[in-house]
Amino acid sequence: MANFEKKELTKKSDNFSGWYQDVVLKAELADYAPVKGCMVIRPYGYVIWENIQAELDKMIKALGVKNAYFPIFIPETLLKKEKEHVKGFSPELAVVTIGGGEELKEKLIIRPTSETIMYAMYAKWLQSYRDLPILMNQWNNIVRWEKRTYLFLRTTEFLWQEGHTVHETHEEAMKMVRDALDNYLKIYRDYLAIYGYPGIKSSAEKFAGAESSYTYEILTPDGKTLQGGTSHDLGQKFAKVFNIKYLGRDKKLYMPYQTSWGFSTRSIGALIMVHGDDNGLILPPKISPIQIVIIPVFNKNASKDKLVAKAEEIKEKLKNFRVEIDLRQEETFGWKLNDWEMRGVPLRLELGEKEIRDKKYSLVRRDNFEKVKIGENELSLTVEKILDDIQQGLLNKSKKFVLDNTREVKNYEEFKKTMKAHRGFIRAYWCESSKCEEKIKKDTKATTRCLPLEDMDKKEKGKCIYCQKEAKRKWLFGQAY
Repeated sequence: MANFEKKELTKKSDNFSGWYQDVVLKAELADYAPVKGCMVIRPYGYVIWENIQAELDKMIKALGVKNAYFPIFIPETLLKKEKEHVKGFSPELAVVTIGGGEELKEKLIIRPTSETIMYAMYAKWLQSYRDLPILMNQWNNIVRWEKRTYLFLRTTEFLWQEGHTVHETHEEAMKMVRDALDNYLKIYRDYLAIYGYPGIKSSAEKFAGAESSYTYEILTPDGKTLQGGTSHDLGQKFAKVFNIKYLGRDKKLYMPYQTSWGFSTRSIGALIMVHGDDNGLILPPKISPIQIVIIPVFNKNASKDKLVAKAEEIKEKLKNFRVEIDLRQEETFGWKLNDWEMRGVPLRLELGEKEIRDKKYSLVRRDNFEKVKIGENELSLTVEKILDDIQQGLLNKSKKFVLDNTREVKNYEEFKKTMKAHRGFIRAYWCESSKCEEKIKKDTKATTRCLPLEDMDKKEKGKCIYCQKEAKRKWLFGQAY
């Protein structure tokens, strides 16, 4: 780790954006790259992504989906095949026009998403119903030329997984769409301890080229919303333009139904925002690179060899956890405490000669700074219990914040006042007209975030928040990043 002079963080309550940037840089999660709009993910940040990836990859494979890899370059003609798709991505495209010192006969698009390059191959591979389903996923990088960038949340290049599946029936495809969304919900709630709303997107907010899009919507402490992951029902749209057909059981030709779904490093941005405080990161134990740090107290009178040996012994006893020993001797004990607080390690164990003599160790929680003394024989069980408590406590806190900041309004004046004063999620009737949606966005900068899944089958009647025409469902609105 770098030896740098510790600087105070911007206060989260004073300047949320400045605080966020400080935490990302000072906790050594990422840094700005020499390429405008891009970032370098540093080892500490990348381990968080690896931990997320490890859990999500298991869930994806449990659905029968296998990992593959397709080229980063997409011929321009392929991208242009689906008109709605290319229109949605055109403003963000990075295009290669020269290769090997010569102008290319056909421009190559640097992958903004992989539907087109993958489906050209699916059309080649799919012959019979026996070849179905096709279930593939990629862990790769994506390039979208963003005008306004924000570390982790919105960068020109980012990392993600994208699943692309092909099915014989629409029912099978929809099951995959929902299963993929369920996996994202599990990652956010069970591992990242972030509560949010799973739901369906409006026609204007859905993925370009999809029949429908499902989402997991998150609320950040500054009252803005964040799209955490999406899963799309592509219907037969791409099958038609890419001429993907198969011979059915009755020897007739059919077009299959397709899905795509993705989850990105944006999740790390959400993690920082939702759980961090004025001292830096607070990482949920299940996803933290280090779950417990042992900090020997080196001073003039202490036997360094004895402290290090005991620290190693304790680490071995805690081998079921991710443990690190801080052996840095050039820094003060107080500096180390601040450094580990900045990095959000869930639990620290302070080890001095008194602790060794008494066989009792001081454990300090990162989430609430509660300090407890634990006997040597109780150590492993106590650590497990505390880490579980921290994990659940962070989710409970996130859930309370989201529910407390989801407000139902009855008229448009109340809508505008709430969005101006509090932001957060607003639940309101909407007639599902794109014209009303556009006018609300123009007036308040709020967009429809989703129709929560729990509300999809509710039979309600009310008046649209904007035009006062009949509306059957309440949608969530919010200002998005």
